[in-house]
Amino acid sequence: MTAVLFDRIALIGIGLIGSSIARDIRKLGLAKHVVISTRSAETLKRAEELDLGSSYTGSAAEAVEGADLVVVSVPVGASEAVAQEIASRLKPGAIVTDVGSTKASVIAQMAPHMPDGVHFIPGHPLAGTEKSGPDAGFAGLFKGRWCIFTPLPDTDPEALARLRNFWEALGSRVDEMDAVHHDKVLAIVSHLPHIIAYNIVGTADDLETVTESEVIKYSASGFRDFTRLAASDPTMWRDVCLHNKDAILEMLARFSEDLAYLQRAIRWGEGDKLMELFTRTRAVRRSIIEAGQDVDVPDFGRQRPDA
Repeated sequence: MTAVLFDRIALIGIGLIGSSIARDIRKLGLAKHVVISTRSAETLKRAEELDLGSSYTGSAAEAVEGADLVVVSVPVGASEAVAQEIASRLKPGAIVTDVGSTKASVIAQMAPHMPDGVHFIPGHPLAGTEKSGPDAGFAGLFKGRWCIFTPLPDTDPEALARLRNFWEALGSRVDEMDAVHHDKVLAIVSHLPHIIAYNIVGTADDLETVTESEVIKYSASGFRDFTRLAASDPTMWRDVCLHNKDAILEMLARFSEDLAYLQRAIRWGEGDKLMELFTRTRAVRRSIIEAGQDVDVPDFGRQRPDA
């Protein structure tokens, strides 16, 4: 068991990420007390049934009282509302962090409300699944995955080190970068793939010449994997699109240009161009496996229940 890192941790939001953090805290003994808060009475009740925390409240302001670490795990569009609610109840020296997939927007929403003496350190664990809600979480979600900090210029080094120790205890590898750069990187590695997946699945759903039963019955691994991404929480991804608009639009423009190039190659039978592209992209897949971000086994590492 890992040593206690914080006496009291407040988890604001208890979906996939929040509930996974809660499970790891409990399993590893990282805190003496964990208070869980969410606006949904039904979700809060389920979190209590799952024994995810030490105490439970529907009030985020009440939850952060006396907390040494506050982790905000809400859709990025709700960040400012949470910051406004908890600001006056945060104790001096508390560390406030988040898990949002966009960082410049979260900083703009939350930083102005953080009182003096409170350490606001934006963060983003690059881990998750297409599932949502407290039942979706599991211990070990963050093991071997990156957690990116986008600290502000005046961030206290000791507070930053304490938060780094926390995420490393969860199994994460921690990196730091500028918020705007983070948003551009995530636009291509996460946001754009999800948007493309939503669009492809929507296109298949709209086809009049192919029935829905055929789409489902004959879905090969390619379409099936797009549906996994497209099953992600719609509220979260709506907010990501609205709060990382510039970076996403830039990547969509680049993608559209490359797609037009691919269209021309197919139209004019330019097999050499197709071969060059498909060969180059295979190397990217190998690099991801070598970096430990996936495993090189059939079916993208997923096993069927009857396997």
